[in-house]
This record gives sequence, C-alpha cells and structure tokens, in this order.
Amino acid sequence: MAVKMRLQRHGSKKRPFYFIVVADARAPRDGKFIQKIGTYNPLTVPATIQLDRQKALEWLHKGAQPTDTVRRILSFKGVLYLKHLLRGVKLGLFDDATAMVKFQAWHEEHEVQIARKNEEHKKAQRAKRIQPVYRKVETAVEPAAPTATEEA
Repeated sequence: MAVKMRLQRHGSKKRPFYFIVVADARAPRDGKFIQKIGTYNPLTVPATIQLDRQKALEWLHKGAQPTDTVRRILSFKGVLYLKHLLRGVKLGLFDDATAMVKFQAWHEEHEVQIARKNEEHKKAQRAKRIQPVYRKVETAVEPAAPTATEEA
C-alpha cells in the first residue's frame, strides 16, 4: 500500500483550512486517512502551521511520500533537515548529541528569521495604513499659440 502525506481540505467556500494527514494514495482527497499529523491555515499572515514533528518523522522513516506542498511545510518546520541529520548519525558521521545541537542551532536561527519577517510585514502594513495614496492626475496641456507680439 502506497502511503502519502498530504493536505485534506476543510473550511467553507473561499476560506480553506487544511489538515496534514497520512493517507493511502488511492483514497480521495477529503476521504479516509490513517493519521492526522497537523494543520495548515494559509489565510493568516504568516500562514499558521501546527505539526507534530515526531509523527511526521516516523512516517517519513516508514516510507510515506509527501506531496509537494507538504514537502515545503516539512522543510519549513525542519522535519526534512532532522531526517537528514539522523541519516548522518546512522551512517556514523557524527553522534546523536551533535545532530541535536546542529538542529537546535538551525531552529533558533530559523525562529529569528521568521520573527524578523513578521516584524517587517507588520511595519509595511502599518505604513500602508498611515500613508494615504495620492494619485497623480495628468492633464493634457496644449502648447500656447504664439501671440502677435512674439512674432514681431
């Protein structure tokens, strides 16, 4: 049985809200699933993602294939990086403690970047509200006809 990690759509018309689920590849998009591992709300700025990192990692180790969107979400949350580090531990490149230190360093840096982007977005939104938008109105200006005094 092929297993996929994918989004299951909920919410009303034009107001999407998604569950991140592990499901049989043959099941319909909003149909039967094996396990729910998180949620994704694209309407908030920034998009709200809640994900059980351990469950996602377990399913990746079992061979579940994420869809493109879920792969981006897993990458954003660091699950794919953690899987990469654990592969290095398995190959004997470094130990478990070193892998966790590397992941924690990445996670802290990532959180700082997210906070900075959120602050920049809030500043831009405040600037939009404060500054009124003035539109330049172009008027057609015809050249003045030469007067009699100018010709002489």
